[in-house]
Amino acid sequence: MTKLRKFIKSELTGWKKWEILWMVVATAVILGLSIYWGENALGLIMALTGVWCVILTGKGKRSSFLFGTVNSILYAVVAFSAKYYGEVMLNLLYYLPMNVVGWVLWKKHMNDETGEVVKKRLKLRKGLMVYALTGLAIVGYGLVLAALGGNLPYVDSMSTVVSVVAQILSVWRLMEQWVLWIVVDIVTVIMWGVDFARGGETIATLAMWSIYLVNAVIMFVRWYREANRNEREAADTRPGDGAPEDVRQEAG
Repeated sequence: MTKLRKFIKSELTGWKKWEILWMVVATAVILGLSIYWGENALGLIMALTGVWCVILTGKGKRSSFLFGTVNSILYAVVAFSAKYYGEVMLNLLYYLPMNVVGWVLWKKHMNDETGEVVKKRLKLRKGLMVYALTGLAIVGYGLVLAALGGNLPYVDSMSTVVSVVAQILSVWRLMEQWVLWIVVDIVTVIMWGVDFARGGETIATLAMWSIYLVNAVIMFVRWYREANRNEREAADTRPGDGAPEDVRQEAG
């Protein structure tokens, strides 16, 4: 119980007024659109857990992985009904286990004062290499999905492959994840927008991804600033001089 209370206290620590407002607005949008369009309970819960997951990820809270686990399972069900097989495989075979990995790894790099994970960023050369390899993987996986007869195979491939890379960067606490999430969100909004225009009952899913996109832009700015600040602090701090342990690790 002591660990649980400590965890809950950490998750509730450090929230700014605009962050709370953003969480409330995002939740209200999902609820309002879902009720208006008659979204079923599965789609509603899926959308809510997804929105809470990405906002909490941006905030640097470990509880994001708990909501992410629920969302991965429910989203796979919704995607399967829409024949987005890449999304199904992505969520069940990748996001589900990666939520466990993220939960474990983030625990080692939490800032006790803010209750948030410590953010960092890649060097330019490594970042460009990641983006280049991602582009090659998109083409290869698109060919596979096209052979399977999937809906919008190359769009589905881009969403899937970039999501895989972005999740890895997220687990490693890297700011560059948000650049990729922006790409994923734009592509996926288009994908679900097409499905909705064709008569699909996916308004909650479309709203969820639209909020993901807005959130990714907001969090890119936030993580960029914090990663830069952490980098400067690490450069100015030598190990063993009384700095917090996680800062000393970043400096090394």
